[in-house]
Amino acid sequence: MLVTLEGLDGSGKTTIWEALRERYPDATFTREPTNSWYGDAVYRSIEDDDADPLAELFLYTADHADHLSRVIEPALERDDLVISDRYSDSRFAYQGATLAAADGHDLADPLEYVVDVHRPFSIQPDLTIYLDLEPETAATRAGTTNKFERADYLASVQDNYERLIDRDPDRFVRVDATQSPPDVLEAVTDTLATAVPDGR
Repeated sequence: MLVTLEGLDGSGKTTIWEALRERYPDATFTREPTNSWYGDAVYRSIEDDDADPLAELFLYTADHADHLSRVIEPALERDDLVISDRYSDSRFAYQGATLAAADGHDLADPLEYVVDVHRPFSIQPDLTIYLDLEPETAATRAGTTNKFERADYLASVQDNYERLIDRDPDRFVRVDATQSPPDVLEAVTDTLATAVPDGR
């Protein structure tokens, strides 16, 4: 089973992901961008305010493809529970917003373009937990340390997440990320306890 944690920067995904390791010690825990050389290239692009958005999208896509073949697919073949801190929905939401704001890329619907790029090869999660937080709060929590953490940009990302949730409401579970970290963790673990077979 593939479970993904999604949400704006500052929503607490990584904190929850790390806490879940104690609850599910036999699960495969992973994240995107990865720690591969593809992921290193992605992190370099994040720090580059002048990175071309389309080139950046394909760096993320290469990292995702490698992640699938190297980690996700083998774990699912072993029948592992896989819990990923960010996955393809982050790409759809974030790179869709980046392309929408970019000059020189005439795309009718940037989010759908990014989805279409991934459709032939990606694996859809069984469950996506969306940590819901307003963009202003997210930007404050994240500290606005890079180009993806500005409130106006995060508002566009949030709009894209809402589109993704509307098109696949059975896969997404929304958790209020304004709660205290213990309450957010409880809500996430309750969701997983219901969804994960045999409580593993």
